[in-house]
Amino acid sequence: MTRATGDAAGDLSFGPFCLNVGQRLLAKEGVPVELGARALDLLIALASAPNTLLTKQDLMSAVWPDVIVEEGNLRFHMTGLRKALGDGRDGARYITTIPGRGYCFVAPISRSSPALVPGDDAVKFRHANLPNLLERMVGRESDILDLSERLSRFPVVSIVGGGGVGKTTVAIALANQLAGAFDGAAVLADFGTLSDPLLVSPALASMLGIPVGSDDVRPSLLAYLRDKHILLVFDTCEHLVDAVADLAASIIDAAPHVRILVTSREALRIEGESIYKLDTLACAPVDPEMTAEKILSYPASQMFAERIAASGVPLSLTDDDARIIAAICRKLDGMALALELAARRVEAYGLSQTAALLDQHLALAWVGSRNAPPRQKTLQATLDWSFGLLSDLDRTVLRRLAIFVGDFTLDAAWEVIATPSLDRPALFGAIDSLVAKSLLSASSFGAMMRYRLLDTTRAYALNSHIEDELADLAASHASYYRRWLEQFGPDWPTLSSGPERLPYFLGINNVRAALEWAFGDSGNVDVGISLAAAAVPVFQAMSLFPECQRWSERALSVMGEHYQESREEMHLQAGLGISRMYLHGGRDALPALTRGLEIAEGRGNAVDQLKVLGPLNMFHLRTGDFKSALECAYRCSSVAEATEEPSAISLGHFFLGNSLHFGGELGRARLELEAALASDPLPSRAPGSYVGFQGRGLAGGILARNLWLQGFPDLAAIRARQAIKEAAEADHSLTLCIALLGGIAVFLWRGDLESAQEHIDWLISRAGLHSLSPYVSVARGFEAEIAIRRGDPSAGVDGLRQCIERLHASTYEVFTTMLEISLIKGLLALGKIDEGLERVEKAIQSVETNGDFCYGPELLRIKGNLLGSISASDEARHCITDAIAASRKMCARSWELRASCDLAALEADLGKKREAATILRLVLDEFDEGHDTADLRAAQDMSMHGGDVPIVIEASHERPTRRP
Repeated sequence: MTRATGDAAGDLSFGPFCLNVGQRLLAKEGVPVELGARALDLLIALASAPNTLLTKQDLMSAVWPDVIVEEGNLRFHMTGLRKALGDGRDGARYITTIPGRGYCFVAPISRSSPALVPGDDAVKFRHANLPNLLERMVGRESDILDLSERLSRFPVVSIVGGGGVGKTTVAIALANQLAGAFDGAAVLADFGTLSDPLLVSPALASMLGIPVGSDDVRPSLLAYLRDKHILLVFDTCEHLVDAVADLAASIIDAAPHVRILVTSREALRIEGESIYKLDTLACAPVDPEMTAEKILSYPASQMFAERIAASGVPLSLTDDDARIIAAICRKLDGMALALELAARRVEAYGLSQTAALLDQHLALAWVGSRNAPPRQKTLQATLDWSFGLLSDLDRTVLRRLAIFVGDFTLDAAWEVIATPSLDRPALFGAIDSLVAKSLLSASSFGAMMRYRLLDTTRAYALNSHIEDELADLAASHASYYRRWLEQFGPDWPTLSSGPERLPYFLGINNVRAALEWAFGDSGNVDVGISLAAAAVPVFQAMSLFPECQRWSERALSVMGEHYQESREEMHLQAGLGISRMYLHGGRDALPALTRGLEIAEGRGNAVDQLKVLGPLNMFHLRTGDFKSALECAYRCSSVAEATEEPSAISLGHFFLGNSLHFGGELGRARLELEAALASDPLPSRAPGSYVGFQGRGLAGGILARNLWLQGFPDLAAIRARQAIKEAAEADHSLTLCIALLGGIAVFLWRGDLESAQEHIDWLISRAGLHSLSPYVSVARGFEAEIAIRRGDPSAGVDGLRQCIERLHASTYEVFTTMLEISLIKGLLALGKIDEGLERVEKAIQSVETNGDFCYGPELLRIKGNLLGSISASDEARHCITDAIAASRKMCARSWELRASCDLAALEADLGKKREAATILRLVLDEFDEGHDTADLRAAQDMSMHGGDVPIVIEASHERPTRRP
């Protein structure tokens, strides 16, 4: 849009005000209004571009063109302007703020146009009839550039797209932009008002001022255009496409300097035509962490927010409000007309209720602008117009295709909607026709074409169904996607990239819809049970645990006796147990997992057994029964070997290595974990998909912990980062969360607090996205440990208490001993020795009972420190020497290093500096790497000073002084 300036702009009237731009005078009901020069400049800029967002930078550049000013100056003069206008008083609304972006003038404006200046384009061509572009276009800049370039090379350019996508708006904007290149000779022919093809040529002739006196006006029309340099805009041509195509072909043959811009839902398909598919506006993706500023950078959200502001609704968007806008835009597929209609509803219903009403398909009847063409006053009218142009076969196919949610393939369409009377050639011909008429979108994924209906078109088509026909279609649709899951579900773990996985994500939308139907009032529970059982492995592989739990519970609740001991029951019981375990961590998962294993053992299939034994191993680990987990891991390993399946064997190595690690058998754990990592990175169809991950994917994070304990801190960090990187590239949330847990532990042990915090934030984000609440609690506990390390033990201790309580409540115990150690260190820093001793004794007993022996040496060391803070007792020395002995037995050199430093300090306190130096030298000689880590730096400093330097407990706070 061109901003009006100077006398040529005439007077601008709004409400009781009249603004004379040339004279720089604002009057209210004829009485001049006192207004500062800067405020008046702001008003002229805003009122000259009504319903258009002007950014803060736009306004500051216009008002202070040669001066750099602070944003506060803009706010000050904007406040004065609003006060002078009475903006916001008695319902008056003139200027709306769009948070984070700028301002928009929203009051209706009328203009008094000045006399035309001789030489103006409009004088040169008196039949020019292009309307002004009243509203700012959003997100169409690249479209305008591309179309402009095409019109310079092709005689006919057709803007093709679905109803309401914005074809006419783009065409008018482009024509206004190019009118100067045609000396103002630009004519809009709106064929939407015609119904008779014979009237196409006469209608254009009359717009050009050519007498229409004969039956055939075409010769006169072509003769008139023959030497003209003119731009013709043929708007809304789909219902007269043959007649318009014939006329356009005749014009470009006879008049080489004419350019024709066409808007239609179907291309003309003539020589010299360039077809431009106009897409809907880009929408913000689903991202719970996306800010309002980022969401409003997407064209669909930007347009929606501006239309809300233009309707006079005060707009102050929070991040949550912006996410609702993003969801509305996605629901409406970024269709410009639909966004316009929905934005008008916000004043009456608010954002949340408007979004809820969209789910009820009420948007089809919402009324738009009064001056819109009848076919665009509502979405219903737009779709009625399109539907009325279809053949009976096309209508039938469109209605039946509405059973699909989102994308589908030709094969899916054939298997789901074909009937004896609808054979393959007829079906594919109808799909081609619907694509050509912009009612069905087509896109390619590699060599495969995929199709989809916009949500609004789908809702319209579903409403036109006969109930019996819809039920048959839904059953066919559900059966097809059950077969699809059984055929392609096991492939999920082998897909390493987002593009490869995209068809699977798209297919899941149809699975969800089929499940909703199957378990609904008019559904079929037998179809639903088999579909849910087939979906369980895929939900697991996609980390969709809430959905896995929901549909497993639903299917099991309606399962009849004939399903007892069946493969379907096995899948559903295992799926229920696994999802409950990951989501809640509690013992509610055990009955379902146990029942699943009973069925698997009864069926005698090794792969089926592994599918349940693996989750049972994880369950025992998560509930803190490390001894039972190790027993289960040995069974997993044995069963995996029996399958002779590489991916299953990899899982067996991981389960056993993981359990051996927590049990303190570090040497054997390393061998098993490295064997899991040595497996093929892209295994064949795998039972690993059933437990939600591959053995290779998880082994890296546990191996990193193992390496640190064994005395390889640098190698541990490298392995941790590699495991996290591979999990992130695989884009598998569960695997990434577990890799992050292992990596963060290594970073904390190394004293690399910055890396730990960075990865904690990542873990909280990803775990929260998938409702993996126990992982979030562990991450918060790690944060509390960092607080202690950074000198705030009070906050850290409070945070750790809360996290440990939450983890105990959810029976998620894998990391509670590690967090308990951090809490006890915090109590030591605060001087709360008695509570620390009480907790360390309980932790030591818990380790002995449950079997997470990998933490045993560290607990003994901390107990010695607690006792040593009271007095230099023999008991404290015994605890520390026991810690060194336990570390050596376990080959845990990193625990041995810490305990040796404590023992050296005790010797130094007694004046035995030579003995202290010997202790330190012996343990330091065992380390070939990691010399810049916190523990090794502390040990080296002590060694250099003969053991006199106070111990630094993991680079955070000094060793507490002993009580007298």
